[in-house]
Amino acid sequence: MAVHDHSHRHPGFHLPSLRRTGTAPADADARTAAATATQAHVLAGLRLLTGFVFLWAFLDKTFGFGYATGSGRGWFDGGSPTEGFLGGVAVGPMESTFHDWAGAGWADWLFMLGLLGIGVALIAGIGLRLAAVAGTVMMALMWIAEWPPAKHLSDGSASMSTNPFADYHLVYAVVLIALAAAGAGATWGLGRVWARLPFVSRNRWLL
Repeated sequence: MAVHDHSHRHPGFHLPSLRRTGTAPADADARTAAATATQAHVLAGLRLLTGFVFLWAFLDKTFGFGYATGSGRGWFDGGSPTEGFLGGVAVGPMESTFHDWAGAGWADWLFMLGLLGIGVALIAGIGLRLAAVAGTVMMALMWIAEWPPAKHLSDGSASMSTNPFADYHLVYAVVLIALAAAGAGATWGLGRVWARLPFVSRNRWLL
């Protein structure tokens, strides 16, 4: 009986190779790049929407489009952008101070220039750090004017506050700070061009 040598016959299955093919890192890099691009576009959209909030407030208060500011009562028509809001403050530690500021020329100019500057900066994607500082100060003052911690107004009536701390003024302030910290002006904005200007590159606080 013949005996056949099977020592050189290969088995019919193979164990998977443990060597890396080099595609996994490339795939990871692609996913990271895609996620970064998505984040940049989300922040850019948030920046534009927030900028429109401030810019629209300026336009409506200036020309009285009939939304928050009645027709014929705009700043352009001789109305005061601060008189109604600050004059109506009815609670909080700065109630009397806000009443003194209501309708003052300097208060109107500062408020309106703040709305315009913040709105333009956000939409253009430039000066986000300045916009964040100015916007945070503005939102803080408006938060104090509404004074959410109070359950009752000075006359004893219910304040109708829905949260003792976190209201939309706080949210806007946090959004402004986040946009500036993330440098969100480069996507759908002039952030890169602005950063390359000589006077901006020498004064980084203008970014």
